[in-house]
Amino acid sequence: MLLARQHLWPASFHSARTYATALRPTHAIYVSTSTDPYFNLSLEDWLFRHAPHRAPLLLLYRDRPCVVFGRNQNPWKEVNLRAAREAGVPFIRRRSGGGTVYHDLGNTNFSIHLPRTSFDRHATAQVVLRAVCALGIDASVNDRNDICVGTYKMSARGRHVSGSAYKIVNNRAYHHGTMLLSTRLDLLGDLLRANKTTRQDTIHTKGVESVRSPVRNLQQFNPSIVHDEFVSAVVNAFREEYGVDEPICTVEEDEGTTGIEYIRTGMAELPSWDWAFGQTPEFTHTLQRTFQWGELTAEIHSKHGIILACALTTSGNVDPALKAQLEGLAGQLKEQKYAFVDEAALPSAVREQGPLRDMWQWLKDEMQS
Repeated sequence: MLLARQHLWPASFHSARTYATALRPTHAIYVSTSTDPYFNLSLEDWLFRHAPHRAPLLLLYRDRPCVVFGRNQNPWKEVNLRAAREAGVPFIRRRSGGGTVYHDLGNTNFSIHLPRTSFDRHATAQVVLRAVCALGIDASVNDRNDICVGTYKMSARGRHVSGSAYKIVNNRAYHHGTMLLSTRLDLLGDLLRANKTTRQDTIHTKGVESVRSPVRNLQQFNPSIVHDEFVSAVVNAFREEYGVDEPICTVEEDEGTTGIEYIRTGMAELPSWDWAFGQTPEFTHTLQRTFQWGELTAEIHSKHGIILACALTTSGNVDPALKAQLEGLAGQLKEQKYAFVDEAALPSAVREQGPLRDMWQWLKDEMQS
């Protein structure tokens, strides 16, 4: 049987706990206890697709460390993939637009769903603003609907983190974002491409690019703020704004909830190559390097994660035999997966000691970073 707890939290959540039945998309307020980003993102999408479209809905959750980038973004441009792999931090393409964000247990994620006809980004931002102000923080909303304290964003979007993002379909829309409470800002900086100007300069994409923003944690302005307190404040603000007076549905990740076909399918799709990389908008990656044998410029054109064309051009007095090898390699890279090249299909010289192997190792490392 599919079970979820339904309760009114104590103190700021008004009253005692009650228990409910099978998890259904008919409640107004959901709080997930899972910290699995694949589960939480799939739960959010399930609620968005299955909840009554005329009713307001709130979902709150937090994730273990991960990087989440926008539906129309390029992970090779937005994420330091090498650093993420070394840190064991997954990177996930979400189903909404916007920029790139780092999640960890120091972030609380909010998601407000409304009928499309009454959806107002400024109004939903005001809900979150009232929650922050209720915690004793003198905050404001800027013209991009970011929550700001002084000159710093708490719910920030841009190169360092993604705050507010939106999704709109026929009769439903949502505004979701991340509130930085006590996140690892040092790790955030290492994983995102905010200061990777060389990569930013050499990948030209038709997708959405993140925008730089300075960020701070909410605890730097009020050290006592924790996840549960922020959740309580957002729930109260949501109830006041939309006239909701019903218990919270607390969602646990168990055999019941992961057994919902839509959620199970979503959890399998998010880490797949087809979703994470195969949805990447068209881009061109241009790289240059000087080797002992001469200068090389590589230009790789890719769409949906597949290399459409590759040019490896040299300058200077380069051995004609090496030039021919480079031309052959460029041709065989076509139709390969960008950064996931099947080396068995490449010339044997890329695996043998020599200049072609050195060049290929450099190019492969650059694509995978």
